[in-house]
Amino acid sequence: MAEMTARKKLVYSYFPGCSLEGVNEAYDISTRNTARVLGMELRELDDWNCCGATAYVAVNEKKAFVLSARNLALAEKQGLDLVTVCSGCYLALYKANKYIAQNPTLRAEVRNALRAGGMDFAGNVRVRHFLEVVVNDVGEEIVRRHVVKPLKGLRVACYHGCQIGRPFGDIDDPEKPNLMNRLLSWLGAEPVEFPMNSKCCGGLMMSTHPEMGLKLSGSILQCARRRNADAVITACPLCQVNLEARQGEISKAMGFDSRIPIMYFTQAMGCALGLGSKDLALGDSLSPVEEVLAAKGVLS
Repeated sequence: MAEMTARKKLVYSYFPGCSLEGVNEAYDISTRNTARVLGMELRELDDWNCCGATAYVAVNEKKAFVLSARNLALAEKQGLDLVTVCSGCYLALYKANKYIAQNPTLRAEVRNALRAGGMDFAGNVRVRHFLEVVVNDVGEEIVRRHVVKPLKGLRVACYHGCQIGRPFGDIDDPEKPNLMNRLLSWLGAEPVEFPMNSKCCGGLMMSTHPEMGLKLSGSILQCARRRNADAVITACPLCQVNLEARQGEISKAMGFDSRIPIMYFTQAMGCALGLGSKDLALGDSLSPVEEVLAAKGVLS
């Protein structure tokens, strides 16, 4: 009865973000399905808009904050924590929420802009990453209870990326984040020692300075292979694309074999929870994710 009471509270506003409706749809699919198995309810924001991340925040930060604030205002109407899985969206929304709360002048300007569109934002929203929600709200006991296919024997390099813990460090250590390591351990996997855990993958440098971008992503892949990881686990759609889609270019540029399966933490979690390939959109992977999972006997 106590567990049922607690589980009824696992209801959140959900912001998928632009990339999850495009090339990173697998992240959205696996998120929704793993949440369902764990008894979580994700209520997608109605009429959400781009969070204002990527280059736009450098072009006009104030307007970027208004874009984020519109989503925050929509979530505020629902009276629920706002959850996202995209690290870029998480940082943009979290940063806007924090800065608006701390700066009265910015808060007044943002609210005036929203009111011009018939909206308002009082600042009563908590922005959260889905990874942190699973670890801290669902918790170890409930996660372990739902594991039906432990990821036993699967050595994973947990790659949090550079945006979950930085720049604020409010939910995890900015240099040595551990949320994903904890979760994957609960699922039965073996997280390897991974010094590149929070290093930048190159981000948008892949399009502006590709030589440097390939080097940064290559360093992450090289480290994972040297640690004998079976797969790299990610929590960011941009990191996923950079590490998975460009392995051929990276191998050629850096002179070593960079091939290694890359998967979202939601996909790894879903396998342990007994979900099949279709429910996790594993067929969308550009690296041999299904092969390594099948070899470990954990793919339904």
